[in-house]
Amino acid sequence: MRRVGWLFLAVLLVLSMGSSVAARDTLIIAQGTDAVTLDAHHSTDSPTSTVTEHISETLFELTPEGEIVPLLADSFDVSEDGLVWDLHLKQGIQFHDGTPFNAEAVKYNIDRILDPDESVTFRFLLTEIIETEVVDEYTVRFVTEKPFAPILAHLTHTSISMQSPSAIEDYGEDYGDIVSIGTGPFEFSEWRRGSEVTLVRNENYWGEQPAYERLVFQAVPEGGARMMMVQSGDADVAVRVPPHDIERLEADQDVDIVMTPSLRTIYVAFNVTMEPFTDPLVRQAVNHAVDKEAIVEFILGGVGQPVDAPVAPDVFGHEPIKKYEYDPDRAMELLAEAGFEDGFETKLYSPSGRYMQDIQIAEAIQSMLADVNIDAEIVTLEWSTYLDVTGLPQEESEAPMLMLGWGTVTGDADYGLYALFHTSEHVPDGSNRSFYSNERVDQLLDEARTNPDEDFRREAYLEAMSLIMEEAPWLFLHVERQVTAVRSDVHGLVVHPAERLQAAGVTFE
Repeated sequence: MRRVGWLFLAVLLVLSMGSSVAARDTLIIAQGTDAVTLDAHHSTDSPTSTVTEHISETLFELTPEGEIVPLLADSFDVSEDGLVWDLHLKQGIQFHDGTPFNAEAVKYNIDRILDPDESVTFRFLLTEIIETEVVDEYTVRFVTEKPFAPILAHLTHTSISMQSPSAIEDYGEDYGDIVSIGTGPFEFSEWRRGSEVTLVRNENYWGEQPAYERLVFQAVPEGGARMMMVQSGDADVAVRVPPHDIERLEADQDVDIVMTPSLRTIYVAFNVTMEPFTDPLVRQAVNHAVDKEAIVEFILGGVGQPVDAPVAPDVFGHEPIKKYEYDPDRAMELLAEAGFEDGFETKLYSPSGRYMQDIQIAEAIQSMLADVNIDAEIVTLEWSTYLDVTGLPQEESEAPMLMLGWGTVTGDADYGLYALFHTSEHVPDGSNRSFYSNERVDQLLDEARTNPDEDFRREAYLEAMSLIMEEAPWLFLHVERQVTAVRSDVHGLVVHPAERLQAAGVTFE
């Protein structure tokens, strides 16, 4: 199989399975936010995808080491001109409701994702496919108008998971709210919104069955509360350990601290259509006004690094472009040049509990902006509401600055750049919440995804990222490092660099 041009340093919590497994039937994972939907096609955030990937599976998967390997697919062939892809599927697999998994099911899922009326946010991952054909029961064909360089990487994305066509048809608009049916190692059981999602073991799973019966994801926004749960045993796993808790938890013999690289970039998007952020000088000024090194050192406890490009270093296509050095005097000069020598008032939207120390980082940004006479009021909302409000179309948007993170989970810069900076991806149809638009950037991103030559793609991404960094549609912050607390008797959990927890292989000792 093809390997992408980078290597993840993923962490497996155990290298071998114990010979004796304690009689535990439930694994509890404390996440910072609840799932937003259980319809995998409409999942747009990692906590949701962590839940749905245990229910529904993709045709290919990206291993923690960065290798693209078949999952529900068995193998593939591609034509010499790169326009026809034949995927040969694993046989004998059924969805949880008994619907056969076959080429017809794959075609149904791909057609649904590509249907404009379905409004799938990550539709762009497959838009180069102009036709999906059923060749035979277990062979499906994708036809593209041009070569589609990242197609296999895109087919690893959790939003391209295979879900039961029968269930989607039967439940209609309720699918994803009251039911979710895939081929995965766990079946959906219950969703108590705002509290927890419960999955149960798929007794007819086609692969290796989980060693325990129930998998529970609990929504616990406050970091300290998550840590208390994992220390007391009320949870087996807790995500995003606050930096000030790391040393204390490392001293607890019942808890292991696992640090894992991440593909996630944290940023504050400017609405570049809203005054005063229509002016790139103002956006550059804000970048100089915020001390990213101090944020990483004092708020993240050194668990991260300031960004030097719009995508993380382990992503194919990354090149170090530039850093906006902390320089309040330069910020003041740029503000004066833009006609805001007396500063201005604005609003800074921030989640709470979604990213590591997110609200604390927002407060630090607020303080630093005050030093250059920018008065930023912090607005925070429950996570699903936050996504809705910051995803409104341009004419309805009220968020001038909004903190978000983006994990380039395919490992390819196409996903990290096209989704966030291409003109066609403005919200609500895509994920470009800054409403950034640059014809040359669009051209470069279009060319890079339809040219299989890696050197060409790197050069195109280099130029595109240089333009983006200069025009500054974001306040560029940092790349996260994942810190996870795990009970010491839990083995086999995978903390994936794509910021997902993979729990099907967990055992207890």
